[in-house]
Formats: sequence, C-alpha cells, structure tokens
Amino acid sequence: MMTPRECFLAAMNHRQPDRLLLDLGKHIGSIHRRAYLKLRDHLGDVPMVNEDRVLDRMAQTVWPDEALLQRFDIDFRWLVPIWVQVTERTDVPGYIDMWGVPYRALEDWDHCVVDGSPMRDMSIDGIDDYAWPDPHDPAQFAGLREQAKQLYENTDYVIGADAIKAGMLMNALQLRGYDQFFMDLVLDVALAEKVMDRILWALKDMWTHYMEAVGPYVQVAYVTDDFGTQKSMMVSPKMFRDLIKPRWKELIQHIKGLGDVKVMFHSDGAILPLLDDFVDMGVDILNPVQTSVAGLEDTFALKENFGDRLSFHGAIDVQQMMPNATPAELEAEIARRIYDLGRSGGYILAPCHNIGHDIPPESVVMLFEKARELGADPAALQSRVEQRGSYFEIHGVQT
Repeated sequence: MMTPRECFLAAMNHRQPDRLLLDLGKHIGSIHRRAYLKLRDHLGDVPMVNEDRVLDRMAQTVWPDEALLQRFDIDFRWLVPIWVQVTERTDVPGYIDMWGVPYRALEDWDHCVVDGSPMRDMSIDGIDDYAWPDPHDPAQFAGLREQAKQLYENTDYVIGADAIKAGMLMNALQLRGYDQFFMDLVLDVALAEKVMDRILWALKDMWTHYMEAVGPYVQVAYVTDDFGTQKSMMVSPKMFRDLIKPRWKELIQHIKGLGDVKVMFHSDGAILPLLDDFVDMGVDILNPVQTSVAGLEDTFALKENFGDRLSFHGAIDVQQMMPNATPAELEAEIARRIYDLGRSGGYILAPCHNIGHDIPPESVVMLFEKARELGADPAALQSRVEQRGSYFEIHGVQT
C-alpha cells in the first residue's frame, strides 16, 4: 500500500493513488473550540485536551490533538507559523495583529471581527512610514525546522507549511477598510498598488525565512486570500488580472523557488472565472472548493474542465450540508465528491472550511470514517458508480 506521501505524489501528478487522501488541521480547516468539546464528549475514548490551544484566534479554531488525527486517519501534518508581534487590547476583549489591524472578540470569544482600519485616512506619502510588521522576526518560525525534520524522518505523513495568515487583497481591505480600498482600486490605483506591494514585500521576506527553516521537509505550501462572495467575485476579472494577479504570481514563484513544493491556494467564494488565472499564477491545488457558492456546485464539470491542470482540496460543505444533512445525505455527498473530483487522482477530501459549532459531532465522525471507507479503493468506487444501479442512483444523487 502507498504511504501518504506516495499517495500525494501520485494524486498531484494526476495519477490514481491506491486510496483517498484526507486532511484536517490547518488554520483554515480545523475545528471551532466549542465543536471540539462536543466532539471530545461524543467520542469519549479519544484523549483530546487541546480545546484551549487556539490555532486561529480570529476563527477560534483549535490545534487538533494527535490522537484525534490518528483516530480519523488523517494523512497530513501541518507546521504553523507562530503568532508574533501581536498586542492584546486593553479597551475591549481582543487583539491587534502584526499588521496593526485591531480585532474585537465577540461574546465568549466565539470568534473575532475586524474592529477598525488603521490606514483608512492615510495618503500615499505615509505608506512607507507605516508600522509594517518585521518580516525578519526569528520568533515567527522558531522550532518549526526541528518539528518538520522529526515528521519527515519518522513518519510518512504529508507535511504542509501552513499559511502566513495574509493576502494582498485581504490585508489591504483590512488596513484601508473594505469600502475605502475598493474605491482605491478605481480612483487611486497608485495608492492601492503601493499598499499591496508593501504586503507582497513583507510576505516574500517571511516566506524566505519560512522555507529556510522547513523547505527540505515539506511537500506543500499553503497561501490564502479571498476574492469571492457567495454569488460573485469581489473585484472584476480584469481588475484582478491587472492589479492582484501579478503580485500573487510573483509570490508563488518566489515560494516555489525556495523549495520543491506544491502550492495550495485558498480563496472563498464564487471564483470560477479566475481558475485559468490561478493555473497561470502557479497554483497546484485549489482550496476550499466551496460547493455552496455560484459556479462551484458542479464538481463533475469542475474536474472535467480543470482536472488536468489543478488538483482540488476540500469540497465538503460546512454551510448547509454538514450542519443539516441526514446520515444518508451526507454519505451520498461524500461519495459524490470523491467520484467527481477523485477520478485519476487530484483530490484531497476535507471540510471546505472550519468545522463550526453548528455541526453535530456525529457528522464529523461520519465524514472521516465514510470518506476513508469509500476512498479506500477509488477505482472500485468509480466502477460501482458507473454501473447501472450505482451508488448515486440508489441515493438519488445526480452527477
């Protein structure tokens, strides 16, 4: 049987691995701490003590315990940059991140929301003097080389460099304010470009240090930004291609120049019009394949149109399907996505975003157990689906 790394290599080269890859545990793709408590109580026999070990402060997700990752037979282990240059707020519960963006905690630290835009009133002349993060802070990646080396030499897991939580558009929107930066992109392009360039320069330096630490050991690097809403894009394709794409292409090529890695790109929303651009940028794996948004519902067509150029990660909906599905509906959903996206490799099954506290623990357990069962022999599943009386016909699922 193939090891997880061998399965990953086959899948990323669009060859059928002998089993489906499963993932859980990076900062966009973990479990909310309240959902984690419910899951711990539901499982009972799995030692889970990490409910207070927060992975992403904004989303209040946790680091999954190693015991849980083994219980769900997860194929990935993620190295996570350390939150540095963060200031705790004294006026309200919350924090100020390394970019100077203030976050306010909602009740009981359910999650945190952006609570101000520090560059809103700044002119272009003030941008260079802004208190940008120190990209050379050695604490950001302290201990990750040792962790990566241990995983590489003593396990067969796929090792991932989790994202530095920042993106050209996302950070610019937070720094300037969404309304202001959208206007900048039209009315003050020079300012918009300068803000994004400063973000790009910082990220390039950070990724240089990151890959110096973990590059010999990781197989995948994760980067994040957001370009879409539920029904449309946040900017036009032309604006994306003119202003945002070149900077992302530069960063992705920089990362790939530092190590032999596949790049996984996260963008929420209805981003189907951009997928050819993603390929041109150097993206290898699309995350999270949000099947609840316009244009990404038909994963069979997605695979047909892009499966020879992109691999896919995610696709199990956490907005509607996992909170509300019956066991039969969830099982059919899992089988559908495996069949649609996993033909000839190129698919890693995972929740398409964080597992929220509205998702029953029974559904979380079923997701990974049923995915492992149905993905144990992808070729057999494909044969079964394509025969009369297939799994999908039995369960009323259309492909």
